[in-house]
Amino acid sequence: MKRIKIFDTTLRDGEQSPGVSLNSEEKCEIAKQLARLNVDCIEAGFPIASEGDFRAVQQIAREVKGPIIAALARAKKEDIDRAWEAIKDNEKPRIHTFLATSDLHLEKKLQISREVALSKIRESVTYARSLCTDVEFSAEDASRSDLEFLAQCVSTAIESGAKTINIPDTVGYATPSEMAEIIRYLKENVRGIENVDISVHCHNDLGLAVANSLASIEAGASQVECTINGIGERAGNAALEEIVMALYVRKNFYQSFTNINTQEIYRTSRLVSSLTGMNVQANKAIVGANAFAHESGIHQDGVLKDKRTYEILDSELIGLTGSQMVLGKHSGRHAFRKRIEDLGFKLSPADLNKAFIAFKEMADKKQQIHDMDLVTLISDIIFQGEEFYRVDYVGVFSGTNSYPTATVVLEKSNGERLVDSGTGNGSVDAIYKTIEKIVNLKLNLIDFNIKAITGGTDALGEVTVRVQDSDKRVFIGRGSDTDILVASAKAFVSSVNKMISYKSMQS
Repeated sequence: MKRIKIFDTTLRDGEQSPGVSLNSEEKCEIAKQLARLNVDCIEAGFPIASEGDFRAVQQIAREVKGPIIAALARAKKEDIDRAWEAIKDNEKPRIHTFLATSDLHLEKKLQISREVALSKIRESVTYARSLCTDVEFSAEDASRSDLEFLAQCVSTAIESGAKTINIPDTVGYATPSEMAEIIRYLKENVRGIENVDISVHCHNDLGLAVANSLASIEAGASQVECTINGIGERAGNAALEEIVMALYVRKNFYQSFTNINTQEIYRTSRLVSSLTGMNVQANKAIVGANAFAHESGIHQDGVLKDKRTYEILDSELIGLTGSQMVLGKHSGRHAFRKRIEDLGFKLSPADLNKAFIAFKEMADKKQQIHDMDLVTLISDIIFQGEEFYRVDYVGVFSGTNSYPTATVVLEKSNGERLVDSGTGNGSVDAIYKTIEKIVNLKLNLIDFNIKAITGGTDALGEVTVRVQDSDKRVFIGRGSDTDILVASAKAFVSSVNKMISYKSMQS
């Protein structure tokens, strides 16, 4: 059995998803959860990209223990210096430097010759190695590179001190057989490659990222670069949860395993979805809402007789119990805390108190509370950030041939209550325009998404919004409630709070 290292790039490549922008605290929260997931390496960011990215990588390097903490750098001295400055305080730092190797990128993007590229690889890896004992080199657009030249580039990187060689399918162009052939070719034609980790980083433009990663493992790759929920630029990356569980379920076929704590998979997926505002599609493998659902009568009959008839893995393996809470409005704090701990959450006394109050409010509205409801409630408590404003009351008058009118009461952090009313093109529009008046901000709503957490007419609804300020910065807000209009107001106020928090940090 061969161990496959999991290199998570959610905080670097994943954050490059259009519309996603995480602050330092959110990135650090995800990094800590990735450490609980037990990934081998966390690519924390691209420090040269911005001051904010540098600070986030530095904070993660200082606060997160366990995994290797990597920082990305182009094959340039200033990039490498900035990356090292960000991660040097970590116990296991890694500099990850890259250069394109395909003729298309060399000629059109970099406008350099193959000879110059080889020189840059030698110089950058050697310099990075002088600062950090752990250096990874990526051959950008490797899957469209001439194999003989790619082998030269890999040989140069290894000779210069790289411990890991990454072979990216940068634009998701390759097929599984092609990725496997690249790995086999390099293993046969590069001296010293047996002494380093061969990594792959596959994009999902043709929907083949996971298949390409698994084919590479079959051919000899020992590290996979992936993201939670498969997020990333364009069509995304190979999904960590799919690769890990494929290796787990088909361990006899792949003869490989990972050190991932699979019990943390669902919670990690939920956290990343919450903070990025990117909802997981219902039919998403492993972590989608329908992944363990059965509606067909034939399927239901089979599962009732033996789950193995239509389920190849147990939902509990990924930390999803699927059970329902037996707690209700008469339940006490001790029983509530025990259920929270069973779900894997460790809350501070203050957060536990907030969560218990919110639970009691929910129990007054819902007769039956599911674990999914609880996970959503806890996520709202833990990841809401500083509350400059809180939704206290929402009332809407709307109907056929009438102008939707909303009344909103917001409570400030100092206890002051602000009230106003307004009209709009619909109920949600009226609520949002009223909130804008109260907080005296003009915002542009660019995305609004709503989903039910559980079934039934009393289901907890979750709303995710993306709003843009006058400087075109995007802020993500989330809110949940059994009343979807209240959830909409909470989501909008959540984005307002994040915007105010960001501006206060900049001043």
